[in-house]
This record gives sequence, structure tokens and C-alpha cells, in this order.
Amino acid sequence: MERLTWVSGAFAARVVAARLLSEGVDAELRGAVDGPYALTVGELARVEVWVPADQLDDARMVLLVDEVEAAMQPGPVVTATRTARWPVWLAVAAVTAGGCLPLVRALLG
Repeated sequence: MERLTWVSGAFAARVVAARLLSEGVDAELRGAVDGPYALTVGELARVEVWVPADQLDDARMVLLVDEVEAAMQPGPVVTATRTARWPVWLAVAAVTAGGCLPLVRALLG
């Protein structure tokens, strides 16, 4: 077995392993796959993906093709949405009026 790559988190590792298996490449996961900790970060989340030595080139090609396809995909279309700002201005006006009311009473009183 040869180490192909490593990913952060069990979910990402299972996705990579499933992608490799869909192309006929056997994959083995080592590391924090089914550990006692559900949420991990850093080195605790590291999962290594291992493949047989004779399938290493095929596995590298699968990952390369996936990266190229991901790079060629257009990004999500982001549309600018205008949110209503009048509630914010109303709150600012209410706070300002409430803060100035004692001053106005003192000047008139």
C-alpha cells in the first residue's frame, strides 16, 4: 500500500475513497476515521488515503481529473440582493430621540 494523499476529516476522506472506488481503485483510510471525537481540527482530523502500489498511478490520475474538472466549473452566480434598511434607520432614530428627549425637557423646562 502506498499513501496517495491526506484530507482533513472523515467525511472528506470517505468522499475521496468513494470516488476512487467508483473508478475501480481500491482505497484504505487510516487515521481519524471512526475515532471517538466527532468534531476534530488540525492534526486530529487528518485522514490518510492509501491505495495499492500497482493502482497508485490510476488513483493519481483520478484525483487530477477531478481537480481539473473542479477548476473548469464556473463559480456560483452571486446576485446582489438589496435588503431593506429602513428598520435600521428607524431603530437609530428611536434611540437618538430617546437619548435627546431628556435634554429637550431640561432646556424647555
